[in-house]
Amino acid sequence: MKLKLSLLAFLFISLSFAFQFQLSEDSEVSILTFGPGTSLNDAFGHNAFRIKDNAKGLDLVYGYGQYDFDAPNFYLKFARGKLNYLISRHYYSDILNYYSSVDRTIKEQVLNFSKLEKQRLFNFLENNYKPENRKYLYDFFYDNCATKIRDVSNSVTDNSILYKTPPNFEPKTFRQLIYEHVKKNTWGSLGIDIALGSVVDRKATAKEYMFLPKYIYSFFEVSKRKDNSDLVKSSKVIYEKREENSSNFLYSPLLIFGLVSLFILFITYKDFKNTKRTKWLDTILFSIIALVGIVLLFLWFGTDHTATWQNYNLLWAFPFNILVVVQLMKNEPKKWLRSYLKFLVIMLSLLTMHWIIGVQIFAIALIPILVAIAIRYCFLIQHLKN
Repeated sequence: MKLKLSLLAFLFISLSFAFQFQLSEDSEVSILTFGPGTSLNDAFGHNAFRIKDNAKGLDLVYGYGQYDFDAPNFYLKFARGKLNYLISRHYYSDILNYYSSVDRTIKEQVLNFSKLEKQRLFNFLENNYKPENRKYLYDFFYDNCATKIRDVSNSVTDNSILYKTPPNFEPKTFRQLIYEHVKKNTWGSLGIDIALGSVVDRKATAKEYMFLPKYIYSFFEVSKRKDNSDLVKSSKVIYEKREENSSNFLYSPLLIFGLVSLFILFITYKDFKNTKRTKWLDTILFSIIALVGIVLLFLWFGTDHTATWQNYNLLWAFPFNILVVVQLMKNEPKKWLRSYLKFLVIMLSLLTMHWIIGVQIFAIALIPILVAIAIRYCFLIQHLKN
């Protein structure tokens, strides 16, 4: 009997959404903006649509940020930028309980949509949630949980939204916008600064700011409809974050890399005083640098990630260093190695120029490492000469 009742309930719910009942006059559509979480994958926040209709007992949240863990070769597709994300649908009560339990701020903006536009949005989201329509090719800057909110809103309102810039709007690059959520001296920022190329160091347009959930909130808050009415009817904070995250400098990349750099410089000084060369240090150093360079080459040419193009981190993470590792293991390497090392010093000089003139901004945690590498290169050039 219980099994039959469960099957009947499931069938009733499925049929209800299949026929997409009409929303009542008192229905509301709103945008939920969730504050950043503690891990890197949720450090930028999240947006979702909420459709509420008390007369019909409806209160659902639709978001565009769910991973498709069932996708074949999930991690390979993720690395190559070919991973499909999913639209999700949850009860509002479940969403409220989850985000408040993990202490993430929840803000709501009720949209000034007509009854027809509300129905269009509901129909659109329900159709989008069908198994054959749920997937979309994710792009961090141009097609994510935030940009979907903007684009779907434009679609169901026939592009009648006139976006205005917030009063405190300042032109920034994509990288500067990322820094608003990920502090420079963090491991997450280090990975981002190494992986992303110079393409993210251009100024973002006002529309492009809306790849971040918090700018969906701030832009929608001041925007208008074509009839000059406000886009947002009302706003409120549903849940306020209780505690601010504090970073620990003792575990920061700048400190760790600084200690590693001092170690490299200490061995280099000892080698200089003793007129010798520590082969294992050079072997490890050049191998790590080469491996980083190979990964960056793959991200540039072997993936669909547009943000990893034109990455001048390759000026220090030179992948061809892997070819000289064998020579560095020898007591008397080939004479051409000295010329190659001079070339690497020139590459580091070019990197410095790119940084100064703003072609690309590099991770601040790399500064001590780059200094140590440059000094090690100069020592090796002089040592091989002698």
